[in-house]
Amino acid sequence: MALIGKIIGGAAGFAIGGPLGALVGAAAGHAVDRLRGSDEDASDKTRQTAFTIAVIALSAKMAKADGQVTPDEVEAFRQILHVPEEELKNVGRVFDVARKDARGFEPYAKQVAKMFVDRPAVLEELLDALFHIAKADRIIHPQEEEFLQDVATIFGFDEAKFERIRAGHLGADASNPYAILGIAHDADDTAVRTAWRNLIKENHPDKLIAEGLPQEFIDVATAKMATINDAWTKIQKQRGLK
Repeated sequence: MALIGKIIGGAAGFAIGGPLGALVGAAAGHAVDRLRGSDEDASDKTRQTAFTIAVIALSAKMAKADGQVTPDEVEAFRQILHVPEEELKNVGRVFDVARKDARGFEPYAKQVAKMFVDRPAVLEELLDALFHIAKADRIIHPQEEEFLQDVATIFGFDEAKFERIRAGHLGADASNPYAILGIAHDADDTAVRTAWRNLIKENHPDKLIAEGLPQEFIDVATAKMATINDAWTKIQKQRGLK
């Protein structure tokens, strides 16, 4: 990812400020603790960079939550960020500083939530990325799930939306397809079809491309679309819908 080098270079920290900027500054060996302007006024490029830093920081905090980082999780993390070999040490420094930071994950989650308050699809994609990493070892530990739910709450997602996102990462065959679409079993056919169409619209990769998210996250969104469509297909077969 092209943003990685610029993040470690420190310029991103000065542009972003706040907890995420301070994290970069600590990893780079200098202090960054003030915003230049408000989070809401940040440029799209600054927001993209903040998004990437947030993935690193929150991944580190999630690793701390269950007390271990498995090789599978490391590989999933690298898949999400596509970290080039020459930047692994730099990203590792940011990861380690975040993991050891006594302030907890809340400041990072709150800052990125504020920056994308008007773009909930982007926040959902960040949560999807964290789920992708958490399930890489084929099990989401209770501490990881609690962490993910807390992050979702900070992002402004209610219990129903969190359960829908969670179900989407279990797959239509391993989970309740109605939960994946965020609807009740007894919803009528029109409600089911509407829920499916709304989710496709909200999570379509083209929408995230328009938001300026990197290709790695577009790939995650594409996989999520497949899960949503699988759930819809399963319900179609159950109900005999066309």
